[in-house]
Amino acid sequence: MERFRRPEISVIIPMYNEEANVKRTLDRVSAALNSFCDQWEIIAVDDGSVDRTKEVVKRYSKLEPKVKLASYFPNQGPGKALRTGFQKAQGKIICSTDADLSYSEIHLVKMAGILQNNPEYDFVVGSPYVQYGRTENVPGSRLLISKLGNKILSYAMKSKVTTVTGVLRAYRYNCIKSLELESEGKEIHLEILSKALAMGYKPYEMPAVLKGREKGSSKFRFKATALSHLIFSFFERPIILFGLIGLFLVVLGLIGGGYLVYLWQMKTLNPDRPLVTLVALFILTGLQVLLFGFLGTQIVQLRKEIYKIQRENKNLEEILTNTASNSSKRISHRAFIKSQIQK
Repeated sequence: MERFRRPEISVIIPMYNEEANVKRTLDRVSAALNSFCDQWEIIAVDDGSVDRTKEVVKRYSKLEPKVKLASYFPNQGPGKALRTGFQKAQGKIICSTDADLSYSEIHLVKMAGILQNNPEYDFVVGSPYVQYGRTENVPGSRLLISKLGNKILSYAMKSKVTTVTGVLRAYRYNCIKSLELESEGKEIHLEILSKALAMGYKPYEMPAVLKGREKGSSKFRFKATALSHLIFSFFERPIILFGLIGLFLVVLGLIGGGYLVYLWQMKTLNPDRPLVTLVALFILTGLQVLLFGFLGTQIVQLRKEIYKIQRENKNLEEILTNTASNSSKRISHRAFIKSQIQK
């Protein structure tokens, strides 16, 4: 019986109606991985496609056993696809990329090399927005939305990473496996980054070249994506929402109060006017909303402390498992030697 050899690298490729791209993508990624090492795997996750994506991957995997298919139906979103891939991946380094290779497959090898040569980093993020990164043939409107969105989200997470929504990433096995992920949609990238940073994992942002799609149709949906990202921003940093609303109400109250002082100085102030009550309500409500923002911020900090505890528990669990495994092997070895002596 051939002994299982753990892959050096696993590449997860979510696919939804990518029949036109499947063979080309798998050919290119396979060639890149072959140039990097002998032990690798590609996990193509069919996210409920209604075209022949699943059949094409299945046919390809018969010719190249290192390509594995994971599928389900119906379509549930890229978050579900990535979580499925992460569960099945066994590589020491686990990468993710998109099915149309808008980021060249060469980036996968570069990211894996960075993690192998730099033990201080736990995951790599490919970014077209750092120095030496760039974009090619990407529509200007989409590029503007992407840059603005990434700046807002990066601010919300208090992160120095410039590309927080991109799929091009590489993680050490222990890093990605220690995260308890829940997202179904594109916000999965934000959830991973937020939890990884909260747990103390250290990122490296690698320059990358983002190219416009050549085949197939884009799955980008602005309204749905923007809404989910905004909700995530407020969830990650509630002071943004509550702070703006609270300050607005307080400012309105102060302006109204100033007007009341002016009327009082002019001796035309009528204390029975509803403006007096309205000013008081604006100021008190604004202060309460600001307080909610402060409490929300404290809850977020508490949640991040829980993530750190989860990481420590995972590390302890792994140490105990390895210790038990080694003990079992030693006992089996002693039993084997004893049986040989008795013979």
